[in-house]
Amino acid sequence: MTEPQAAPFKPTAVALDIDGTLIDHDEGLSPAVIDAVRRTAAQVPVILATGRAWSTTKPVAERFGLPDGLVVVSNGARTLRYPDGEVLDERTFDPRTVIASVRQHAPNARMAVEESDGTYLVTAPFPDGDLGKNAKIRVVSDDELAPEPVTRLIIRDPEQSEADFVELAERLGLHGVGYFVGWTAWLDIAPEGVDKSTGLKVALAQYGLDASGLLAFGDGRNDIEMLRFAGHGVVMGSAPDEVKSVGDEVTKSVTDDGVAAVLNRWF
Repeated sequence: MTEPQAAPFKPTAVALDIDGTLIDHDEGLSPAVIDAVRRTAAQVPVILATGRAWSTTKPVAERFGLPDGLVVVSNGARTLRYPDGEVLDERTFDPRTVIASVRQHAPNARMAVEESDGTYLVTAPFPDGDLGKNAKIRVVSDDELAPEPVTRLIIRDPEQSEADFVELAERLGLHGVGYFVGWTAWLDIAPEGVDKSTGLKVALAQYGLDASGLLAFGDGRNDIEMLRFAGHGVVMGSAPDEVKSVGDEVTKSVTDDGVAAVLNRWF
């Protein structure tokens, strides 16, 4: 007897990471990717799903000319309507214990949190562009950093390596929170159990859709849960091996228009 064939995957929504997926490290946007995303957004919901704050995500949506819709920011801690910024869902945590632990184990690290208006409070200036182009920044003391619960805590030390921060995450003994190690000496601390898939569940529910039809693109460790959650997860060619291992396919890198290569298949 012939086994029944599974129905071919057909995307009903698309989730797109931004940095390293849509945009290169110089904030460059390829015309081929812009064209592919615009054609896609005319047919199915396109949801930006990023570690960025809302204030630095909205300009990207505008550059693509996305129609009114939803975005997932702060690594899934906030889901908002685009373009008005109405918050549909927000997850927070108290970072004070983590801040104290960072000061003990990485005394030279810089820390930042996002305020609701998109301003970053930082304990010391971050390297140019790290928090997004034209991000609003205010330098504060450790005690002033998080008087209230926050959606994320960013830890950064330009003098350390990515491997150093993988080790730091282990030494911090993080409990009751989630974390993602970035491309460089960068550590994102999130509310426990919150990642990009958290926000995408909220967004898909608004559209009356489920994850089985979600086509998701990402390149970083903070994309792993989203790629697993999606019906079809696409990993960028420049991603670490641990990210590539969770995808359903690997496309070309951002500099080679990897997103367009896949979107053009369906749209």
